[in-house]
Amino acid sequence: MKIIVTGGAGFIGSHLVEELVSRSYDVIVLDNFSTGTIKNLNNVINKIRVVECDLSKKGSWVQHFSGVDLVFHLAALADIVPSIEKPSEYFQSNVMGTLNVLESSRKFDVKKIIYSASSSCYGIPEDLPTSETSKIMPQYPYALTKYFGEQLVLHWNNVYKLQTISLRFFNVYGTRSRTSGAYGAVFGVFLAQKIANKPLTVVGDGTQSRDFIYVSDVVEAMISAAKTNISGEIINIGSGLPHTVNDIVKFLNSKSINIPKRPAEPDCTWSDISKAKKILEWKPKISFKNGVLKLLENIDYWKSAPLWNEKTIEEATKSWFKHLGHQNEK
Repeated sequence: MKIIVTGGAGFIGSHLVEELVSRSYDVIVLDNFSTGTIKNLNNVINKIRVVECDLSKKGSWVQHFSGVDLVFHLAALADIVPSIEKPSEYFQSNVMGTLNVLESSRKFDVKKIIYSASSSCYGIPEDLPTSETSKIMPQYPYALTKYFGEQLVLHWNNVYKLQTISLRFFNVYGTRSRTSGAYGAVFGVFLAQKIANKPLTVVGDGTQSRDFIYVSDVVEAMISAAKTNISGEIINIGSGLPHTVNDIVKFLNSKSINIPKRPAEPDCTWSDISKAKKILEWKPKISFKNGVLKLLENIDYWKSAPLWNEKTIEEATKSWFKHLGHQNEK
């Protein structure tokens, strides 16, 4: 089976590529390396094809879809702050890029597409745990553009009979998560601070909880989605068991300081994964404690990550508070 992984040099994508190679699939990686890195593929670089390209623009990369059976579409711009500052770039990458992947897949009769959606589409959820039928309330451009991409994927399934499944990832963590770019994912921030023996910058009082799901469990869910005969479905992928930010501080055994709570962020993300268990016959295997231990075993990876402190975080998140601050008044 020939498989394309868009964004295959990224955090989740590189783990997926490794697993696919271990199962003897023929893998092609399409990536523009804006956030991913070729180093993430070092373990399998001689067993795959890597094509550097921009999926948001039509180009010769389309020809690589010829003869392809399956596409895992992970390529996207992430992070909240940059999406607020550069919404058009996020639309071009996450919406137009998805449209181009769909049309390329349709042109060459790809059998199935697995789309990596985001639980951020739920915004500040009204229902906990949150099911796939919960209200959609994107709070910032990243969440909105990922949701638009999902709508395209489902529409192409309905209109053009292109088999698709959209997986809404909750808070994915694990080795190889990004160490560069704008202020973002909590583990990258905390691990760099721990290496430098600096206090962990806890947003608010740290009682907010997140549904953390380890990357290898996400990879298994994606492969399960590819194997099922079902299509046209939206499926939550999370652990189904939230943990607080204070839990992370405790597991990392570090001192902490508190910084202002951010607008448009939920107090809790908590996935209802009953649909994933039923349709995909999948459930997470890595406990939160074991996942954090895996990070600590590979902590040197985050030596190159930005070292954030109260002042640099305040500066980096100015646009966040400026544009989303009014949502605290709701």
